Amino acid sequence: MCTTCGCGHPEQVRIGEVAHSHHDHDGTQSAVKNPNFSHFKFHSVESASEASETQKRLLKVEQDVLGKNNQIAAHNRFLFQQQHILALNLVSSPGSGKTTLLTTTLNALKNDRTCYVIEGDQQTENDADRIRATGVSAIQVNTGKGCHLDAQMINDALFKLQPKQDSLLFIENVGNLVCPSEFDLGEKAKVVILSITEGEDKPLKYPHMFAASKLMILNKVDLLPYLNFDVEKCIAYAKQVNPQIEVIQLSATTGEGLKAWLDWLQAQ
Repeated sequence: MCTTCGCGHPEQVRIGEVAHSHHDHDGTQSAVKNPNFSHFKFHSVESASEASETQKRLLKVEQDVLGKNNQIAAHNRFLFQQQHILALNLVSSPGSGKTTLLTTTLNALKNDRTCYVIEGDQQTENDADRIRATGVSAIQVNTGKGCHLDAQMINDALFKLQPKQDSLLFIENVGNLVCPSEFDLGEKAKVVILSITEGEDKPLKYPHMFAASKLMILNKVDLLPYLNFDVEKCIAYAKQVNPQIEVIQLSATTGEGLKAWLDWLQAQ
């Protein structure tokens, strides 16, 4: 369970059936039954009424957390609008190439536009150090056990970062395709980065993130000749979840398709 947002309600968890079977001595197949595992089953002593009250409390906590977050996010958004700051929330799973894309982008933009970065990770300042190496100001937010950034974290970081007017702020969220979709940070848009090494069905597996994003970047397209990845199917899945989502294909390593991304930023 996320220690910040309280996500993961037990009543929403579904355990599927075991797919494999066992051949009996007579050649027939039957499901594996091992009585020695019966003691692994935890039987809750909570009554139905107690369970209902627990669910209500969890829902109340979630509503309170998201409600407070949205208030702070609205305040952040007002600040961004007043200062003419374009704030983008970059989201992805770990290893998508998000930080590499960001450093490549900053190197391409830094002479033409003042940029800032808020880096989100559970631990270390590794990514913030990579950003600072480009000459761009960056502040690291370590969330500990938390699996996402929230609006208060962004507000606190802004107080220290003090971005100038007419600047571009990139918020690199914690690597996670689940919880960051629920938390508004006050950004102009979410940009989800999906590398082709992750599989084309990610938009269907994590629909809330792709539904919440304005743009999907398919990264690492330079690896397409070496992988079994169906680009058209992936885009179709993303459009199935979010018909309005825009798509850019690029390689942060080789620079292929980078101009389309920079043009998209300019259009914002």
